[in-house]
Amino acid sequence: MTTKPKAKKFRVRRSETPPAQPAADGTAPAPQAAPQPRPHAVNLPNPGAQPQGQAAPQPRPQPAAANAAQPTPQGAEAAIDAIKREGLTGRQLRMARRMAQKNNLAPTSDYDAVRLLREAGIDPFQRTNMLDLMPSDKGAKPPAKAGKVQLPQTMPMGKSNLPSTETMSPAEMRALEIGEIQKDIARRRRRRLLLLLARLSAFVFLPTLFAGWYFYNVATPMYSTKSAFLVQQADSTGGGGLGGLLPAQLNSNQDAIAVQDYLTSKDAMIRLDNDVGFKDHFSNPEIDPIQRLDENPSNEKAYKVYKKFVKIGYDPTEGSIRMEVSASDPEIATQFSKALISYAEQRVDDLSQRKRKDQLRDARNSLDTAKEERRNAQIELVRLQESTVLDPEGVIASLRQQITNLEIQLQEKQLQLAALEDNARPNKARVEGVRGDVRRLQAALATQRARMTEATAGEESLASKTSQIQIAQADLAAADLQMQTALQTLKQTELEANRQVRYLTTSVDPVSAQDPSYPRSFENTILAFLIFSGIYLMISLTASILREQVSS
Repeated sequence: MTTKPKAKKFRVRRSETPPAQPAADGTAPAPQAAPQPRPHAVNLPNPGAQPQGQAAPQPRPQPAAANAAQPTPQGAEAAIDAIKREGLTGRQLRMARRMAQKNNLAPTSDYDAVRLLREAGIDPFQRTNMLDLMPSDKGAKPPAKAGKVQLPQTMPMGKSNLPSTETMSPAEMRALEIGEIQKDIARRRRRRLLLLLARLSAFVFLPTLFAGWYFYNVATPMYSTKSAFLVQQADSTGGGGLGGLLPAQLNSNQDAIAVQDYLTSKDAMIRLDNDVGFKDHFSNPEIDPIQRLDENPSNEKAYKVYKKFVKIGYDPTEGSIRMEVSASDPEIATQFSKALISYAEQRVDDLSQRKRKDQLRDARNSLDTAKEERRNAQIELVRLQESTVLDPEGVIASLRQQITNLEIQLQEKQLQLAALEDNARPNKARVEGVRGDVRRLQAALATQRARMTEATAGEESLASKTSQIQIAQADLAAADLQMQTALQTLKQTELEANRQVRYLTTSVDPVSAQDPSYPRSFENTILAFLIFSGIYLMISLTASILREQVSS
């Protein structure tokens, strides 16, 4: 059994290979046999394809394996010498060696690799990726290219020349994937932008456009009539202190608010409809359907329209009530405004008149009661005076004087009797006479005293009658005082009632408008846009928060 001799492996240095030197005996050195390359496929150019800008097709290159298998002629040595004189760097020579190995060439040296690549029509110094030098998994070697790859080439029509994913480098694959991701992100952004634009168009732009079309083309123009009036109080003449420094409108604040509440009430609307025809005007078919009332509307529906077109405001600093009435006809708006002002005047008169009547009625009732009591007291005094002496006090004074005189006489007689009794031999007749006088005086004094304090048969005593008359006189005096107070109160009440009279003064009379005030097309369109934008923003935020809560 014969064994094949093992082929010796020659390690080729990547440095410059020196040229062959003649031997010492002058004989030429024997040429070294080049190693046989592996068979490989050669990528031949399409003979039918012609590069753009060239008149004739490129010559067909010979296979690199056939050139490498032939012995190196003298021309090859000359070419190698010329390449050596180019002054190539070691990096360029290494690149040429790697390029030759990639194209399945068998160079004997780095310079020979440059020569073989140039003969094959390949630029030995073209920059390539280091990963391209690795052999593929299938074992297939890329064919040698016929022309310079860095130059633009014409491609045949109808044939695809797309790069295969199997032969692409990882960097190119990564760049391709990054590009695809960027394109996908851009597509998503465009799709989201289109969806956002569609939602804004559906929920914001289209409703705003419809609202603007309505305000500019469909809405019925409304003419407004403005007026202002004050609720004033009569000038007070007896005010003092801080009350006199306050303006009158601050005192009538409650009345002005009451008038404002009445004018904005359903009662005023019903009265205005009965007098002027509020419902009939706003049920006119000439008014647009949104502002128009239905035929024979209810009071509730008419009241909603009334609050919309009748605006009343109160200014507490100035005490004035400002009213704005709108209608499709300026004359009708003025008529509505004047009717409402007349209603306000009647309401103010009713409020002040009722208050004044209540106060005056109470004062007059008090005066009538005082008069009745005084009359009763006077009648009682007259009755008492008729039942006894005309002047009981004078009679009592006279009795008191008589009693005093009798007491003085009695005292004198008692002194005279004592003087007579002190005598040793008094005169009996004179003593008896003096004693008789004393007895008579004592009896008269007792009679007068009894007359004052004791009552006779069927009659009262003089002292009792006197006291009753005095009580009746006191009651009469109290009744007189009470009547005087009631009279004074009545006068003060009348003055106060006159001061509390309210007057409605019209500071701005209603005047018919020449140009319509409503609708304010531009302002209303902008307001509609802001409203729709706010609603869309709120719904979007709510949906985003709910989606985040559900996903979490």
